[in-house]
Amino acid sequence: MSTDTPGAPAAQDEPLIRVDALRKVFKGRHGRPDVTAVDGVAFTVGRGESLAVVGESGSGKTTVARMITGLEQPTSGTIEVAGRVRSPGRAGAAERRRRARETQIVFQDPYGSLDPRQRVRDALGEILALHFDLSRAARTDRVEELLGQVGLDARVADALPRAMSGGQRQRVAIAKALATRPSVLVLDEAVAALDVSIQAQVLNLLADIRAASGISFLFISHDLAVVRQVTDRAVVMRNGVIVEENTTADLLDHPSHPYTRLLRASVPGPGWTPRRRSAEAASG
Repeated sequence: MSTDTPGAPAAQDEPLIRVDALRKVFKGRHGRPDVTAVDGVAFTVGRGESLAVVGESGSGKTTVARMITGLEQPTSGTIEVAGRVRSPGRAGAAERRRRARETQIVFQDPYGSLDPRQRVRDALGEILALHFDLSRAARTDRVEELLGQVGLDARVADALPRAMSGGQRQRVAIAKALATRPSVLVLDEAVAALDVSIQAQVLNLLADIRAASGISFLFISHDLAVVRQVTDRAVVMRNGVIVEENTTADLLDHPSHPYTRLLRASVPGPGWTPRRRSAEAASG
């Protein structure tokens, strides 16, 4: 095991991400008690693997994602990415750039992660200029390659976010995340705000990207139906702790923990309609 500086890349058979005893406590304000959002979480993500972290709002799953990507600092525990233990405290500029080439995150709201005044071409080009020594022509080619990778026409390069649909904006957000060629893509409810038909398109796109590139996914979601489509394994979080872990298929088909069974029972089945569900709830 190595630390950030120096550190050798992990061996191919080693987990790409290793999280151990991860804990996050948010200090209470104005006399309120501290809140433990994550408590003793441990899991691994293999190279090319897709791991789901599922749970309801407030379960701690997004806090885990934010700690792995460096947006939050853990209170205690360790995060190891590509064989390097993430050192506590704020990282310097060079270290932040290096980490950005390891992990990237895609958020639920694509509009919030895009500069409304910046055209797609410039948003992608800015990332490429920061991380790679490319000529202007090479950057243009790479922008077109990234847009093609997420299923967008090259003409979108000149568009502003307000001129695009929600699905197009999320594809651009994914392209931005892929621009650094990361080893891990963290998807934090990345399809939750999309219409069901667009969700299916983006999920198919993500599956194609993983198959073509070998990238690993950490898929944060409350939606078990979505998780089944794009992940190999899943962990279930409740109140900041992991209550169950298994392959995605076994966890969803044969859940062992009562909370997982409750989540599974909340997924609409064949023939479900809102009117029917309301009637069932009223009679129950």
